[in-house]
Amino acid sequence: MNRKSVILTAVFLALLGIALPIAGMLYLSWERAVSAEQARLLQYADNAIARATLSFSEVGNALRMFDGLETAPCSEAHIGMMRKVTLNTRTVAEIGYYRKDGLLACTSWGMTRGKVRQVAPDFVTPDGLGLVFNVYPMISHGKLMTEVRYKNYNALVDPERFADIVLDDDVAVAVETSNGQLLGSLHAPDLGLVQQMLHGVKASLVGDKLIAVRERSGLIAVVIESRERVLEKVRKEQLTMIPLGILMAAFIVAIVIWVSRRRLSLRGELAIAVQRREFVVHYQPLIELKTGVCIGAEALVRWQRPDGAMVRPDLFIPLAEESGLILPITDQVVQGVIADLGALLVKNPGLHIAVNLSAQDIKTGRILPYLGQALRGTGIDTAQIWLEATERGFMDVEAAKKTLEQARLSGHAVSIDDFGTGYSSLSHLQDLPLDALKIDKSFIDTICTDSATSSVTPHIIAMAKSLGLKIVAEGIESQEQADYLLARDVEYGQGWLFSKALPAGDFITFHRDSLLRDAPEIAA
Repeated sequence: MNRKSVILTAVFLALLGIALPIAGMLYLSWERAVSAEQARLLQYADNAIARATLSFSEVGNALRMFDGLETAPCSEAHIGMMRKVTLNTRTVAEIGYYRKDGLLACTSWGMTRGKVRQVAPDFVTPDGLGLVFNVYPMISHGKLMTEVRYKNYNALVDPERFADIVLDDDVAVAVETSNGQLLGSLHAPDLGLVQQMLHGVKASLVGDKLIAVRERSGLIAVVIESRERVLEKVRKEQLTMIPLGILMAAFIVAIVIWVSRRRLSLRGELAIAVQRREFVVHYQPLIELKTGVCIGAEALVRWQRPDGAMVRPDLFIPLAEESGLILPITDQVVQGVIADLGALLVKNPGLHIAVNLSAQDIKTGRILPYLGQALRGTGIDTAQIWLEATERGFMDVEAAKKTLEQARLSGHAVSIDDFGTGYSSLSHLQDLPLDALKIDKSFIDTICTDSATSSVTPHIIAMAKSLGLKIVAEGIESQEQADYLLARDVEYGQGWLFSKALPAGDFITFHRDSLLRDAPEIAA
């Protein structure tokens, strides 16, 4: 990514960093306000159902007082008792008695005149109370009532008693039975809208109304509030949330600026580092598992700043690949290997050093003439320089195949690095001229575990064996892993069980000591 692209990306991310937090806070303000109002309305709905349930309980208790009564029906004492219960029960407006033939005989107001016949209930509560809606009292001649019936007795109840709760003036409530009969209401709710909300909807914005619905004990409470009330709460939430969004936006913009400057700065410093040859090579020992002898190493590039600080490869390698600086860095690695270990390689013809190649080197083959020229006159056999490429280098399969064939003709062994982490190996591996396969550490880590990918490692080993490839296991950290691999005839391994990556002098010492160690003890 060039400088212009970095700047354009930074501007885009900065704008996004401003817009998203503020938009997010606006959305969060709305959600918080609506959620708070929904919670408040649901509480009203709970209260309404609780009030209706209490009313049923009061009426039921009043009517059950007549169970087992021995007083003659509709006698003066009987009517007096019904009147007393009516006066002592706040919910009840009138109590009546039905004869066995289904006609109303008397009420708490006295004997009835005319025929009032008992009708089938419109709804039956869970505790057995029958309800008949819109009943006109024959004795008191008041407004339409709800009849609550128990055995031969009934009680007339003002529908408002079933929704008699403390409620804000701009909030309306309706309590209905589960079959859609209006039991009671307060503040004149829109009954058409109430009917729309009786099908499992718990809370919703409908038009300019916020609605909450609660269903329990065979009753449904619908609470309705004007959208204006919600908007008031939204504005209050915004007073808190928008400043927070602005602070978040400022923080994100600062991070974008910091990262962009660092990106631009790192790229510039990387180019200077190439010119100043600030790269050094460390060597990750490669161990023959059955003997424990160090038979080679992987050359790993390190960027050592003038102050001695080391820059992690994961910070500069991707940038080097993007910018093309990876090519001169690879050249410096080759030069470093020859300078550091030239004498050791000449003295030990069986020792090899693996050099990692970039995707661009694999595609173009540029590195091969350079290697030939660099090794000329050093006494180092080309077979002692292994070439490693990750699966990214094989995206252009035909170009990669041509480069690898030429490398092998020149005497270099070729291996595929970090196998299993890319996307081209399974389909093209058998067509590529390779000598070795390196199993990525992520698969080695799953050995002897219950990981879902633990079964992949033996399949990779079997596939490599079937193709006649040598196998290198990366990232071995325990003897248990080493034993597992050795039992499956994996030839080589590297990892912290044996050694971390070493500077040249320490690697030379490590190699010498490995020759002196008891090989069977290491491989045990």
